[in-house]
Amino acid sequence: MFKQFVQRKLENYVRLYFKKHPEVKLVVVAGSVGKTSTKTAISTVLSKKFRVRMHDGNHNTHMSAPLGILGIEYPENVHSLGQWIRVFRAAKKRINQPADVDVIVQELGTDRIGELAHFSTYLHPDIGVVTAVTPEHMEFFGSIETVAQEELTVANFSRVAIINRDDIDGRFAQFLTNQNVDTYGTTAAAEFRVEVKDFDVEHGFAAWLVMSGFAETYPADLRVIGEHSLRPICGAIAVAVKLGMGPQEIVKGVEDITPVPGRMNLLRGVEKSVLIDDTYNSSPASASAALQTLYSIQAPQRIAILGSMNELGQSSAAEHETLGHLCDPSLLAWVVTIGDEAEKYLAPAAKARGCQVKSFKSAIDAGAFTRSVMEEGAVILAKGSQGDIFAEEAVKMLLHSTSDDHMLVRQSPAWAARKSEFFSKFE
Repeated sequence: MFKQFVQRKLENYVRLYFKKHPEVKLVVVAGSVGKTSTKTAISTVLSKKFRVRMHDGNHNTHMSAPLGILGIEYPENVHSLGQWIRVFRAAKKRINQPADVDVIVQELGTDRIGELAHFSTYLHPDIGVVTAVTPEHMEFFGSIETVAQEELTVANFSRVAIINRDDIDGRFAQFLTNQNVDTYGTTAAAEFRVEVKDFDVEHGFAAWLVMSGFAETYPADLRVIGEHSLRPICGAIAVAVKLGMGPQEIVKGVEDITPVPGRMNLLRGVEKSVLIDDTYNSSPASASAALQTLYSIQAPQRIAILGSMNELGQSSAAEHETLGHLCDPSLLAWVVTIGDEAEKYLAPAAKARGCQVKSFKSAIDAGAFTRSVMEEGAVILAKGSQGDIFAEEAVKMLLHSTSDDHMLVRQSPAWAARKSEFFSKFE
């Protein structure tokens, strides 16, 4: 009852905020994968013209999203009435003060059917961005069609919907009721897109920005790797145009976009190696895309560290096997797996293709093994789900400098304590 009371209070404060400040625009971001990268890209571009509020963390649940919108930190002790009273006071102050932002960019998450629809009871976004429809929380959703219905709910309760054309199958258009829809992506079918001219690992992509409503295309240098890393940028371009930004402002914004920690982030490794740190989380679509990016980079040796993909339900075996089949022995020196699902399903599939495979329960052991077999100039991809995989700890063992560990995900004292307890089981 206490939790429901707090949630209702927070949601009402958000209603009052937008009633008091109708000039403030709300952009929400939903989707199976890519939400945080897209949210961050949007905020980076919009900040060239607007005052923007975006919470760096994943304040995307019904308890935390209102606080992200209002710019109030989540209390350390959620059971403390005193701390929540301080939150309520801060919310009232935020409502009654002049608006300190022009645009709020908020990520919305879902674990179960109907959770996104609930946001529509108190949010009326000016723009709703949907990044992808891919397998997620399949133990609850059951089918990809159900995932599509859930994620596209955001498009339907937003004034303008912006949809990723690359990662949302066209057949799911049947679930859209909003007629005001634009598309973004890297294919020619998207209204807002980038066209790649050149790429190198050190500098990223040289590209042209193609924007609906502008007859010309505009050159820009994009400091990301992997074609799928261009899609958040395309989404940011679409939002910026819809909010009235000019081409030159948008170019300056996209050229400032850099990878979010743990999401296709390039790091320097030992032995002059290059580390592709994609350890924040993992799903079939993002893992496949990351592997294809690894293949595209010229190197004397390539190694893929692939952790289990969580939340796949009954499709887990098939999805892990599919990823294993994508492991190409002609392009990979080693496939190193972390976790039970990867060991049971991904590893045998990769071995069947002829790959050298080594499996571990612990990311620390996986990192130690990788360091023992890596060669000078190697390119190493690390990918895995966050729950009890923690592939970032494998990356930590491969960094050129221990002082770079702040660039990894989940390095706070709270996470360190949780991981210490987890890894103690393997000692």
